[in-house]
Amino acid sequence: MTSGERRVEIEYCTQCRWLPRAAWLAQELLTTFEAELTELALRPGTGGVFVVRVGDEVVWDRREQGFPEPTAVKRAVRDRVAPGKSLGHSDGTT
Repeated sequence: MTSGERRVEIEYCTQCRWLPRAAWLAQELLTTFEAELTELALRPGTGGVFVVRVGDEVVWDRREQGFPEPTAVKRAVRDRVAPGKSLGHSDGTT
């Protein structure tokens, strides 16, 4: 796994004022994957964009999937950067 594959990018719409939502999701991901991620970037965009990428792969796109619940994004990121990591209650396990 290269460091690029452990980089998460959240592209959000500045016109829609979605920075707080993007920053909150970034905080959730950084807290959960503090040892696994090499970088997390917030990327301003326009036109209603809200996309989460791991490396070059889109793992969540608001236009196709709606706004994500943090647990859904955590699972998508985990599956790519730390497949063996338990997410506790986010996995539906105790």
